[in-house]
Amino acid sequence: MVWPKLQGRLNIREISSCLPGMLFGKILRSPYPHASILHIDTSRAEKLHGVRAVMTGKDIERIKVGIVPIRPETMDEYPVAVDKVRYIGEPVAAVAAIDEEIAEEALDLIKVEYQELPAVFDPEEAMKPGATIIHEYAKQNIGFEIPMEFGNIEKGFRDSYYVREDRFTTKAVQHCQMEPHTSVSSFDSSGKLTIWDSTQAPWRVQKWLAKTLGIPEDKVRLIKPYVGGGFGGKNEVFASNFCSAFLSRKARRPVRVEYSREEVFFATRQRHPTIFRLKTGVKKDGTLVASECIEIADGGAYHSTSPFMLGLAGSMFIATYRIPNVKFQGYIIYTNKSIRGAQRGHGAPQIRFAFDSQLDMIAEELGIDPVEIRLKNAFRPGEVAANGFETGSYGMSDCIKKVAEWRHKKGRPAKNRGLGMSGTSFICGAPWPFNVSGATIRMHENGAVTLFTGASDIGQGSNSVLSQIAAEELGVGIEDIRITSADTELTPPDPGTFSSRVTMLAGNAVLLAAQDAKKQLFEVAAEKLNANVDDLESRDRRIYVRGSPGKKISIADTVAAALHAENAKIILGQGFYSAKIALADIRLLETGGGNLSSAYSAGCQIAEVEVDPETGRVEVTDFFAAHDIGRALNPSAVEGQFQGGVHMGLGNALSEEVCYNQRGLFLNPSFLDYGVLTAMDMPNIEVSLVESAEESKGPYGAKEAGEGSAIPTAAAVANAIYNAIGVRIKDLPITPEKILEALKNKESNQRGSETK
Repeated sequence: MVWPKLQGRLNIREISSCLPGMLFGKILRSPYPHASILHIDTSRAEKLHGVRAVMTGKDIERIKVGIVPIRPETMDEYPVAVDKVRYIGEPVAAVAAIDEEIAEEALDLIKVEYQELPAVFDPEEAMKPGATIIHEYAKQNIGFEIPMEFGNIEKGFRDSYYVREDRFTTKAVQHCQMEPHTSVSSFDSSGKLTIWDSTQAPWRVQKWLAKTLGIPEDKVRLIKPYVGGGFGGKNEVFASNFCSAFLSRKARRPVRVEYSREEVFFATRQRHPTIFRLKTGVKKDGTLVASECIEIADGGAYHSTSPFMLGLAGSMFIATYRIPNVKFQGYIIYTNKSIRGAQRGHGAPQIRFAFDSQLDMIAEELGIDPVEIRLKNAFRPGEVAANGFETGSYGMSDCIKKVAEWRHKKGRPAKNRGLGMSGTSFICGAPWPFNVSGATIRMHENGAVTLFTGASDIGQGSNSVLSQIAAEELGVGIEDIRITSADTELTPPDPGTFSSRVTMLAGNAVLLAAQDAKKQLFEVAAEKLNANVDDLESRDRRIYVRGSPGKKISIADTVAAALHAENAKIILGQGFYSAKIALADIRLLETGGGNLSSAYSAGCQIAEVEVDPETGRVEVTDFFAAHDIGRALNPSAVEGQFQGGVHMGLGNALSEEVCYNQRGLFLNPSFLDYGVLTAMDMPNIEVSLVESAEESKGPYGAKEAGEGSAIPTAAAVANAIYNAIGVRIKDLPITPEKILEALKNKESNQRGSETK
């Protein structure tokens, strides 16, 4: 494939090398998990040779930020701490200097007087009466809660043949983007800020920077350069972009703030650690009748995306399998730990681990095959979930059957080997923070096309697929497309790259813009060819009259004719797409009801593992993923998404965990100590793309493929481990130590039974 041409797009380090007078920003962070800030003395730092600007919380506007602004209390964080710190690593002050060494030295010269306060690190302890209160409004440190109930849960359990209750837990994990969070800011003489930021949500960052800096939005131009990975972790305003902008304005010079790898680990965001109490009732044949879930999620010191995570967790608990009577009670709990936020699948991987593990346990008790129990409870196309999610085209059953075929080919596993599966579903874009994406297409005289889109390519390949859509609709080659994306001054707005929305929303906007441009081209061509507009078609860079292949005109000549005609015009196509699901997210965060997305993906995965009972080591030897993606516009890119999603899911399942000591200090903030999997740890991954085109919704029928691939992996691995050695681990990650302890307990229980 010839990739679309990108106009002048560099990475952030290349950009900063081009700006004269560049300063380097560094951030001073709290050494305490919970403390009042009594006084900050920056005088010695300000006098250090080479320092050009210093800032603290007393210098900033008292404006709190947040990512789910539905209630005042969800806006709970200052860009830099003002009067209190609530986790180790919270930003307290920042400096800009002529080189990094001087900036680091200046940080050492800033003296902060703290009054240390009691801290709480365990969410269940934080909920107890008498626990330290982290935010004054949050009684028992409950920052947010969501109740969802549909059907009659009590009657459902009474009518059940078998009811099971279990507790499951997961730990916090990091995104591990290869590129650290980085921002370069430059104010010009008119007071306008241009910022190059490693973000996946340019318009959100632009809005909050304008608000917190106290300047109009039109005075902030945010350009997203190449981004080396996001996975949900670059979704919001961080101290990196705020401090670079504030220091640039104060120093009147460009400022770059780049996080170290350690800062990325403890000072950005993590996946929420969770506790689930899950109770499920079924008929004798395995039909789900009722399920009740209590989720306690550790949100860390501030909310970030926690409320929306909780809503998604409850929704995907309800809407993956058919459960007529269901209840979910979710809590976000404040603790004095790093902040938790969005990560691929955002709340769904944790609940899927719990539910699909329990579903296998129920199937075993009833003597039902894991495939059979999932097929029996899978949604059919067009069904509506208990919470109002409209499945539309929905290939869950087809995906389960693909997994069953793969399992049949594998045959019975050898000793200490096992197979395990899990289902999944996910949204294709939620109407949040706004529900419209735009695109503009300009046709050039030589037949080239410039596509302007607000969508943010963070490595997932949206620049390529959007260029494909434009090329397909216009009848040109993808090499003819020049794309400018995610520049808040040049491109139409777009909500950002999250919620699996880009192909659905931005793709439809590009399709509509291309159709608009093509309509204008056909009007000119029809006059030149003496034909009706309805009889024209475009392909191979030409416009033809159907049935008369000799009657044709090149697109380049058509554009030139339009430009030089007596009534000259520029061929400029525009498209704006909205999923037309107004305010569904608000109801999601209140009662869980309503249809959240215009379409839903579905899938199923199966893992083969080998467990060494002597060491507890787990090797994933083979893996198969089937996923309903609507239609694969770029099959190679979709398969790449699945490779990455499974990689993330396997790490969550087996090795990844951020560790703290008893004082809230992050113990493993590096790739050396953190358990991210390498290429050497990965199994063979086979992907089956199940197409159930959502023709009336996604462009050419496409649905999501970026997040659903990471959701069921941990449950599949947990079920495979049980199948291999007969022990059930209900706490992620499933480490060798946990396996050896479980095997020891199993052996002890067996000896006890024999004695009796």
